[in-house]
Parts: sequence; structure tokens; C-alpha cells
Amino acid sequence: MNKAALLGALALSLLSPLSMADDAKPLRIGIEAAYPPFAMKTPEGAITGFDYDIGNALCAEMQAKCVWIEQEFDGLIPALKVRKFDAVLSSLSITPERLKSVDFTSKYYHTPAKLAMKAGSVVNDPLVDLKGKKVGVQRASIYDRYATEMFAPAGIEVVRYSSQNEIFLDLAAGRVDATLADVVNIDDGFLKTDAGKGFALVGPDYNDKKYFGDGAGIAVRKGDKATAERFNKAIAAIRANGKYQEVQNKYFQFNVYGE
Repeated sequence: MNKAALLGALALSLLSPLSMADDAKPLRIGIEAAYPPFAMKTPEGAITGFDYDIGNALCAEMQAKCVWIEQEFDGLIPALKVRKFDAVLSSLSITPERLKSVDFTSKYYHTPAKLAMKAGSVVNDPLVDLKGKKVGVQRASIYDRYATEMFAPAGIEVVRYSSQNEIFLDLAAGRVDATLADVVNIDDGFLKTDAGKGFALVGPDYNDKKYFGDGAGIAVRKGDKATAERFNKAIAAIRANGKYQEVQNKYFQFNVYGE
């Protein structure tokens, strides 16, 4: 009996597909926890925010154990490519430039970019009205690329920072004149704080797909269709079962998913 049981167990182990073992591995997800309300730290040092909660909802839907790994924003894609983690869920916009080096899931939210300046500033034509001024952008972001290619040639000084929070500090202190960033991040991370009093959103929305893409997606390594598809199915599922709406309502009073 023992021999028969042993042979049966061996047969089952040989028949078990490798994919089952792969699915059982923890899914390592990269995130920058300095981008409220999408990702930030609690006073106790825990990660919180829309990206984090959506990620956990997706992991629950996939029945996957997920491990979050913090990384500065400009190192997220390089770290993904060298397999420090399996995916990046950190408000990465799906752009043609990024698609050259990584693959993406479908979007999980879409919001426009905007300028923030001192209240009362008038910006009708940014390329004219911002000439000679300093605009802060987060290094390696879509805002950095846009400002480098569009603002800098027009005589606008582009100042790059490792985090958006550093830009807000310098904007409040008068060391830069404006910042170009996600409209929700500006509103929640700056304008609603004491430091943001006296500042406002100005000028047009920025949504040129060449620079700002088709919304934020989850980045995976080039060719990793299996991981992307797992996430895509989970995104569709939480959109359908109400979990997405539940997380959205915790942070926003509007449809952050977009059209």
C-alpha cells in the first residue's frame, strides 16, 4: 500500500503543470510610495493609496500572494527589466515611448496633466506665458519628457526632481514658478494642504497621447503576456463586481477610470 501510494503521488507530481507552480509564486510589484493620493505612507510607515488598494484588490481577484517593493520612480522600469519585480503598479502612463521597453496591461485609470502656479496666474499659451519661468517636473516621468521636448525649446527652464513632493516644497518656497503633473496628484498632494494655499490649477489640460498616453497601466516585462493577461482579467473582474468602484470612492468624488 505504501509503495502504491508513493507511486501515485509521484505520478501526480509529474503531471502537475509548471504553470501551477508559477502561479503559486509570490507576485512582486514595484511601487513609488510618494505620490498621493495614488501611493503614499501612513504615519506608521505603511503604504497606502489608490494604486496600492487597487493592486491588492487585483491580487485578491487573482488569488495571488503579492509582495510590494518600493522603488524611486525613475528606477521602476529599469528594476522591472532586471527582474527585481514582476510588475509595476505605480501610476505609469501607457505611452508609445515606454512601450518600446516594457509591455502594459489595459488602463486602470486615466486623468489629465495640468499646471499649478500661484493663484491668479494667467496661462493662455504656455509656450509664451511661461517663457523665462522655472517649471518643476518629476524625473523620467511623462511630464519630464513633455517639458523637455516642448517647454525647453520655448525658453522655459525645466527643473527635474526625484519626487513630486520635492517639487511641491520648492513651488511653495518660490524656487520654481510652476509644476506640470497629474491633476489629481496636484489637487490632493498640494492644493488641499496648508503648503498649497495661494496656489491653483492654471492653463489647459494636457492629454496629447504621444506624451501622456492612454491612461495608467500596469507595466510588465516585454513579452510577458501571461502576467499581463492575468492582470487584465482581474481589472475587468473588479470593474464588473463593484470592487473597483469601492476603492475609487475611498479616494475620489469622480470617475477616475475615465472614458
